[in-house]
Parts: sequence; structure tokens; C-alpha cells
Amino acid sequence: MDTIVFDIETKNFFTDQGVGWNNFPELKISVVGAYSYQKDEYYCFDEHELDKLAGLFRGAGKLVGFASNRYDIPVLNLHFQKVRTAADLNLWGFERVDLLDEIERVTGERTSLRRLAEANLGLTKDHHGSEAGDMYERGEIEKLKEYCLNDVKLTKELYDIFERDRAFLVQDKASGEVRKVTFGTPAAIP
Repeated sequence: MDTIVFDIETKNFFTDQGVGWNNFPELKISVVGAYSYQKDEYYCFDEHELDKLAGLFRGAGKLVGFASNRYDIPVLNLHFQKVRTAADLNLWGFERVDLLDEIERVTGERTSLRRLAEANLGLTKDHHGSEAGDMYERGEIEKLKEYCLNDVKLTKELYDIFERDRAFLVQDKASGEVRKVTFGTPAAIP
């Protein structure tokens, strides 16, 4: 079975008027980026290609993301239910690795993908997720896809480190000090 690293971008966010916090049904997907370990290939699907994305997910045994359990999976699951060829997919049933959950489990704190990438890869993000809706509104779909795929690439490289070293360098929010955080064997995912 394949391992898929993925990230979604939405046209709107919880803080937008008419949405409200944790109102996942009101979030509208603009693009989804993915990487397949089996095919060693990156993909980006727009909002009208969720059936193709579902086909990629059908071959997966494991899903990897950053903050995916609290954002990407709930949103994508709801969207798959509306696609005839994907309505039977339940992403909660997959083995999942959410790198943010792993860090929070050990440190008790959250961090950003940007900070994690800077500390472990020496790379940074060009944009913030809050800009995704604006890119969509301005019709900058290629720029939005590039941004989404960059997040997938960062997450994939971080996952490689996680699997190989079972450790990350994480910046402490209060002190700014970078410290090594180690992880035990993978936890069972409920």
C-alpha cells in the first residue's frame, strides 16, 4: 500500500463571515496537493478533480500531513461524501501520521510548519495559509497550487526525518531556544 503526503487549501476559513469556528461543512476546497511514495510523484488537484484525488487515496495505506487530523481530514472527508465516486472513502479509517499531533503529544505545545521546516530543513515558507483564500479570489490558481505543493514537499521531507531519526528540532515558543524532541515507536492511531 502507498503512503500519501497531502495538504488542502480552502477558499475560506473559520474566521470568515458566515463560517464560524469548527464549521467544517462551510469550508470549500480550492486545491489539494499530494505526494505518492509508491510513484515518487507530486500531484495537485483543483476543486473539480476530487474524483481523481480519491483514486490516488484508494491505493493508500497511510496518510501523512501537518495538522491534518484537525483540519485537512475533516474537510476532505465531507467533500468526498459529495463526490459519487468517492462517497465510500472514510479517511479516518486510514493509518494516519499527523506531524503536528506527534509534536504536541511529546511537547504539549503546537508549532508551525514554517518553524519546523526552518529548524530541520533550513527552508521556509513563502506564504501563510491565511493567504490561500486571497490567492483563490484573485484567480491566482497556479500560484495557489505552487504554495500547496510547497507545503506538501516540506511535510514530506519532515516526515522522512521523522521516520529516519524519530526526532525533530523544535523551537520553544517562550524562550525561542531550539531543542531536540525525540519520539518513541509509532503510536497506534485510533
